[in-house]
Amino acid sequence: MTTVRHHTREIQGQQVFYREAGDPANPTLVLLHGFPTSSAMFRPLLHDLSDRYHLIAPDHIGFGQSSMPRVDEFEYSFEKLTAITLELLDTLGIERFALYIQDYGAPIGLRIASRNPERVTALIAQSGNAYLEGFTPFWELLFAHAEDRVANEAAARELLTGDATKWQYTHGVPADRLSLISPDTWTLDQAYLDRPGNKEIQLQLFVDYKVNLDSYPAFQKYFAEYQPPTLITWGANDEIFGADGARAYLRDLPDAELHLLDAGHFALESHGPEIASLIRDFLGRSLS
Repeated sequence: MTTVRHHTREIQGQQVFYREAGDPANPTLVLLHGFPTSSAMFRPLLHDLSDRYHLIAPDHIGFGQSSMPRVDEFEYSFEKLTAITLELLDTLGIERFALYIQDYGAPIGLRIASRNPERVTALIAQSGNAYLEGFTPFWELLFAHAEDRVANEAAARELLTGDATKWQYTHGVPADRLSLISPDTWTLDQAYLDRPGNKEIQLQLFVDYKVNLDSYPAFQKYFAEYQPPTLITWGANDEIFGADGARAYLRDLPDAELHLLDAGHFALESHGPEIASLIRDFLGRSLS
């Protein structure tokens, strides 16, 4: 029977919460979540893969059970979240690891990988852009908000409402799979978003997200030069990070394994067993 362990470590003066499963003697897979969720999105995967792998799933600062300092007390940027994630791994003594990157987890994980290629054994990408092709019309508001925060903040705040959070889980999911999406997912995420001060944190990260695009050439150079084993399990119906973003990886990683699933943004919720099986097969071959 799988045992998931829950820990907190102090990193740069902040409490970083993480879930851990599996034997640390086994190869490590680091699971990096996106917006608006937390490491909770990986709970089933922690159970499904822990017999063969050591899994670490942290909550980013401002998310889940990690610290949530106010925006005037902490630098909410993807560079800062990257530094904290890498320091957590260093503190835990994890030298080599595969990365599962989803949504916000992609610019964090790919900064780590491109700057420390010798430490990364494999990549698993799910709705996490590294190319401009993946941006859908969903991003027009967010990029406008990054350019003119005052004019666009009211509209951006609508993305932090309960209806918007539920939509992230249900859009693009086939009718025969909607019953697999637990209401607990968006209810938990919204409870975290509704904490006093959290919406201001998310708005700041909305603004900073556009900065990630400046790092895409470095990410792509890393792919082309180091050819990390890569598995792409992406919702074909994702209206946030479109399927073209998944296909774009093949430009620099021609040997990557691409699986476009009949799913939306949170493909793990509707296709968890299928993705776990793909990961098990992929890592079994790539890390052997």
